[in-house]
Amino acid sequence: MDSIFSLRQKRDHLIRRLTDHMDFLIGSVSTKSLRTPAFNLTTKVEGVTKSLYIPRDLVPLVRRMTARHKTFKTLIKQLHKVNWQLVRRGARF
Repeated sequence: MDSIFSLRQKRDHLIRRLTDHMDFLIGSVSTKSLRTPAFNLTTKVEGVTKSLYIPRDLVPLVRRMTARHKTFKTLIKQLHKVNWQLVRRGARF
């Protein structure tokens, strides 16, 4: 069982890591067809799936940014668990 002090340290560490992943894009990179080397960012906009064109030279950047979103979601889940443990132990925020 972690102490409040160690939970606060974990929380601070997760918050620092979250700030490293703030440059993100939500969606996935896809191609239109095998013949045409065109790339799209497929994402939801107001509940509707949209495909946004990605210039070829920006594909590596967009892939990194979509990967950051996955990491960001994982870190948020971890932060939730630590925050819940702190609340259960009566820690003040």
